[in-house]
Amino acid sequence: MAYIKISEGCDKHCTYCIIPKLRGKQKSRKIEDIVAEAKNLAQGGVKELVVIAQDSTMYGSDIYGEARLPQLLEELAKIEELKWIRIMYSYPESITKELVDVIKRNDNICSYFDMPIQHASNKILKLMNRQTTKEELIDKINMIRTAIPDATLRTTLITGFPGEDERDFQELVEFVKEVKFDKLGVFPYSREEGTAADKLPNHLEQEVKEERRDVIMMIQQSISEEINQRKIGKTYEVLIEEQIEDNVYIGRTQLDAEEIDSIVYVKSHTNLESGNFVNVKINTALEYDLMGDVQDEFTK
Repeated sequence: MAYIKISEGCDKHCTYCIIPKLRGKQKSRKIEDIVAEAKNLAQGGVKELVVIAQDSTMYGSDIYGEARLPQLLEELAKIEELKWIRIMYSYPESITKELVDVIKRNDNICSYFDMPIQHASNKILKLMNRQTTKEELIDKINMIRTAIPDATLRTTLITGFPGEDERDFQELVEFVKEVKFDKLGVFPYSREEGTAADKLPNHLEQEVKEERRDVIMMIQQSISEEINQRKIGKTYEVLIEEQIEDNVYIGRTQLDAEEIDSIVYVKSHTNLESGNFVNVKINTALEYDLMGDVQDEFTK
């Protein structure tokens, strides 16, 4: 697995974020330079390529006059040695039908949408200077799931943002229950000196921010377990990462990013190595992780 950075900096000005001040405006790399680096990585044995930027979906807008992530992905997908191409840090408002279609028709591009929404209350979204509304978020999520029913949707949320009252928080709770993200992380708001949010009134106590985080995570735990239960009996391609004991390995499916998402405990009587891809039939679902048995020889 290797990361490839396609741009540096960000043109968004979310009120809680210091990145635009630290790293400046977005500066994209040329498509041909990124593809050349990706080919070198693939020739060196890399099977999973993780595309990163502060705002991946706006890649190329500064040098091409329009976002060119779909075109970049089409070129990367032509590299046969790459088994999985994963996109991280996608702003929901910039996820277009064109992008979704490119992901859908290329088997080596993971149907994995990492789209941090941060909140679902329009009042809080406006205070955060996010360029979307709750209604637009729902429309975008429905568009993705209609096009790719088995897509994985991952998001992150912030609880306790300045001005978040009980009504705002309950709106977020109901949104999480309704949407049922496949993967979700929650962070209590943290003051960052030099940001616009730091100067906002009505900051909340740390205890309240953490309590609200815990409420969301308890809800997501149930959602995650429900989603995992539906995977029992199904077979997934798993990338083996390491052996933890005799005949037992840890791996990931295409639905899971390294370090931040779920793992699969794989039982195999055949010796496996890191980097092997095997088909695994799921037999046990935990709250976040899965367990299963290898079904056949290596897939690649």
